[in-house]
Amino acid sequence: MSSAPAHPKYLWSDGNLVEWEKAIVHITDLEWVGTSSVFEGIKTYRNPEDDCSYIFRLEDHMHRFDDSMRLMGMKPKWNAQQLTDEVLKLMRANGVKDDQYIRPFAYLGHGSATQFDRLEHILITNTPFKSTLKTGRAISAAISSWTRISDNVMPPRVKAEANYRNSQLAASEAHRNGYDEAILLNDRHKVSEGPWACLMMVKKGRVITPPVTAGVLESITRYALLQMFEEQLGTKCEEREIDRTELYLADEVFLCGTGYEVTPVTSVDRFTVGDGQIGPLTGRMIDLYHDVVRGMDAPYEAWRTAI
Repeated sequence: MSSAPAHPKYLWSDGNLVEWEKAIVHITDLEWVGTSSVFEGIKTYRNPEDDCSYIFRLEDHMHRFDDSMRLMGMKPKWNAQQLTDEVLKLMRANGVKDDQYIRPFAYLGHGSATQFDRLEHILITNTPFKSTLKTGRAISAAISSWTRISDNVMPPRVKAEANYRNSQLAASEAHRNGYDEAILLNDRHKVSEGPWACLMMVKKGRVITPPVTAGVLESITRYALLQMFEEQLGTKCEEREIDRTELYLADEVFLCGTGYEVTPVTSVDRFTVGDGQIGPLTGRMIDLYHDVVRGMDAPYEAWRTAI
């Protein structure tokens, strides 16, 4: 019985489909990659009913990728629409049929950290992933001792690689202390987000989430969930600052994002959230999100791009 290949046949590099084994760069290109690089995380979900795969909110992700490049001082050769087309070209060349994580990545190559007018390189890859939607997964979280970066330190609203050192420190601390994940407070000591995902809580039937000015990533999933809560589940949503102790007394807490999808948090700092189980509103959103991203008799057709 043959096993699946360890990697796809092609990746996309600076305008070309390149065979995986032939995609190489000189080692000096890596010198200052982390200080300037930006990326996107995009997911493709297969619908088993129609045997079709759908990329979730591809155009929105590519527009944010374009914003990230520009904010980091890059002058991209391809606009968001062109890169959208190139992602589709790559997915079709690789014959994608199952769930995939797509990663566009841009970085400045060659030179020192003080040179900001260098040519950027863009790379797009795809790898398989396993969704945790509707698996019953729930996690514990702790308030981190690390503070979320602020807009006057590094721009948290875009997906810059350097920002994620802050996330790694918080996540590593949480794991050492026996928790599944961390929750970061911002420089005003208000709840910001998780290391890899945005945060929402439910209190008395209302969904509450920190505003984008709280040091959060301008998450595409976050915006989608706020819209779906109001339009599909008839739930009022509120964007406002959240104190850490509000999480201890919340009825439900969950993290959301491309990577985390919709992941319930059942305890914070050993305080049980609600009854310690996946909350009813969170559970309904998990089911809805699952059906929307897979195109299973679900609304928001414009959010899905068929491969």
